[in-house]
Amino acid sequence: MAPPRFSLAPGTRAFLHDLGVSTGRVLRRAGLPAGLFTDGPAMMTIEEYYRFWAAVDADAADPDLAARIGRTVSVEAFNPPIFAAMCSADLRTAVERIAAFKPLVGPLHFEVADDRRGLTITLRWPGGQAPPPLLVAAELAFLVAVARIGTRHEVFPARVAMRRPPPQSFTTTAYFGAPIRRGTADTVTFSAVDATQPFLTEDEAMWNFFAPELRRRLSALERSTTVADRVRAALHECLPAGKRSVNAVADHLAMSPRTLQRQLQTEGTNFQAVLTGTRERLARHYLADRSLTTSQIAYLLAYDDTNSFYRAFRQWTGVTPEAARAG
Repeated sequence: MAPPRFSLAPGTRAFLHDLGVSTGRVLRRAGLPAGLFTDGPAMMTIEEYYRFWAAVDADAADPDLAARIGRTVSVEAFNPPIFAAMCSADLRTAVERIAAFKPLVGPLHFEVADDRRGLTITLRWPGGQAPPPLLVAAELAFLVAVARIGTRHEVFPARVAMRRPPPQSFTTTAYFGAPIRRGTADTVTFSAVDATQPFLTEDEAMWNFFAPELRRRLSALERSTTVADRVRAALHECLPAGKRSVNAVADHLAMSPRTLQRQLQTEGTNFQAVLTGTRERLARHYLADRSLTTSQIAYLLAYDDTNSFYRAFRQWTGVTPEAARAG
């Protein structure tokens, strides 16, 4: 089956114009068709989406582009995540709705944790390929923008972290209210007070009108994705939480383990093969980040101990993690 494709937001061309970025140069840099935005909806694979954002970064050549993107976000064009957010009662509800409909406009999943310390959103990227740092920073800036547009207050997150943070700069630090820290995941945390501050843009009637169509589009997108793809995406979220069993993944996907295994078998694979392949791709990705130790990588891949990770990696590649990293 063909790889999943995602639709760029309708206002992307206007968005690039507002940033002072040339759409034509970006498409050429990314190796994408010149008529991408004129031949119907702009559809991309995960790889093409990442190339597109890397090209935006290269064309702009601006270390503070993520902050400018955050300040450029608007509600002028119909964008499912922005629309879902602006109709919400508060940031907590907005993030839950964005998490549901974000896949309509990009290969990204949100993991939301809400407790007395605040609201934490973790970005999970499917496909086993590292997203461009600009894309990660822009998504974090987008969440801050949503909080500010909805409340009409200059909301600052309590903490922002990235696996590959950009160089510190005054403009980006000023936008987020603090430097972006280096972490084991791409996350942003808002205080409990900011998470429940009322949105002045709340419109439940409008939300009830458009929500069924958004759900229909999301259902159509999910049907076009293989079960193996969905398992890989689920593993990106489950593994860092220490969950690697077929039962845990099946529960995450709201299906029975037996049904999951049967559908994978229909696609010519099985759960163990998808788990092993996902772990290997993630291991190679994590090893490229020299700030992560092998013990941290073993933890992120849900191995019981570092030795288990070593044995698995040698079986995949014939070398140790250190040798692969040095090479």
